Amino acid sequence: MKKIKKFIEYYFLIIFFFILNFFPIDLVSLLGGKIFKIIGPLTNSHKTAISNYKKIFQNLDNKSIRQDILKSWENLGKTFIELSILNKLLNKKNNRIKLLGEENIKKIKKNNQQVIFFGIHQGNWELLVPTISKLGIDVGAIYRHINNPLIDKLILEKRNITIKDSKTFYTPKGKESAKEIIKAINDKLSIILLIDQKDSAGENIKFFGIDAKTQLGFLKIARKYKCNLMPVQMTREKNNNFLITFHSPINIFEKDINDTDAMIKIHSIIESWIKENPTQWFWQHSRFN
Repeated sequence: MKKIKKFIEYYFLIIFFFILNFFPIDLVSLLGGKIFKIIGPLTNSHKTAISNYKKIFQNLDNKSIRQDILKSWENLGKTFIELSILNKLLNKKNNRIKLLGEENIKKIKKNNQQVIFFGIHQGNWELLVPTISKLGIDVGAIYRHINNPLIDKLILEKRNITIKDSKTFYTPKGKESAKEIIKAINDKLSIILLIDQKDSAGENIKFFGIDAKTQLGFLKIARKYKCNLMPVQMTREKNNNFLITFHSPINIFEKDINDTDAMIKIHSIIESWIKENPTQWFWQHSRFN
């Protein structure tokens, strides 16, 4: 029965994505946002999102929290549905993506430097990897697989279409991805990670003042291979336009601090992004469990 359900979900999504290709960009985003605003509150993830939000914004009333979480569902829905039109969003003719800090990209290209880009699940994070790749920097990107393997494969295909003319690649989180990322580093590629999700095998590091299981492996890679870290901030702006900010690279090991203290500094950076645009973050994830 589970297999049949997965097949039905898969073929429905294929047909839905195919139809969406004929729609204008704004209508596609609107549909995704509306669908998730209706379905999201009916799921257990809605309770998780509200619980997470209350932990961080303790002075907000319940009505404001519910409104903000609905907006978060809307952003999540837009991001998911926009997988069907990634190439349209990336097409320069459509003028949907604005870049800030491009001079930082030019510097690392000029100096032939490898960096570890880090971002979070905010705005439409699916645009980060292909945008960096189109700027001439090949990266290895780790992603979390979806429970339905058919849909997972479909989404990976959508992602791969946007990077087909480069050495950039996606790899699912796991033992193999660790090997592939190390190989990529040895092959002089850079890497990109979204570092805001829970890593059950990670260490407890303060995030918004709360102990949260956190991945530290990328810091060990940065330390070993002398890679600078570049914060990449994604913001969804009005009318489904996007702003990607490439902040100046940081070398948090200058004073030989340990990984825990280094991660606390990095957390302070992404905390400021979340506070700046809280309704665009992925609150539905069990980050503080």
